[in-house]
Amino acid sequence: MPSDNQLSELRGVYLVAAELSGHGFIASPISRSAGGVDILCTDADCKRAFSVQVKTKSAQASYWLLSADYRRFVSDSHIYVFVSIKEGDVPAEFFIVPSTVVAKNAYDEPFGRDVRHSFTVEDAKPYQDRWEIFRGSRAPCD
Repeated sequence: MPSDNQLSELRGVYLVAAELSGHGFIASPISRSAGGVDILCTDADCKRAFSVQVKTKSAQASYWLLSADYRRFVSDSHIYVFVSIKEGDVPAEFFIVPSTVVAKNAYDEPFGRDVRHSFTVEDAKPYQDRWEIFRGSRAPCD
């Protein structure tokens, strides 16, 4: 049985895919075993393709956790969508952030014997609902 965290992550992926479709993109969630990528999408003319990594939080946390290899996935065609799911009927919030910005502004901090990698809500705020980043990104596939 999936955990609440897994269900929250899946909900975030499908919310982002739906939003991308609403903005005229063809979006396809992919296998959860594909590290670093949750959605592949293209514009309607198939002239621009993107890989999308979705990070979802449903708690009141002030950050999203990143995988340890977040600096490995940096390109003009790789975009993070950070999702904040609210309780009740409050709509989810979306923050569309280029991977170059994430790599530059993420935090790596000691956490017991490990290191916690995160991206803060404060750093994400300028990118709230910036779906046009997909249109302006230099990610041609031709």
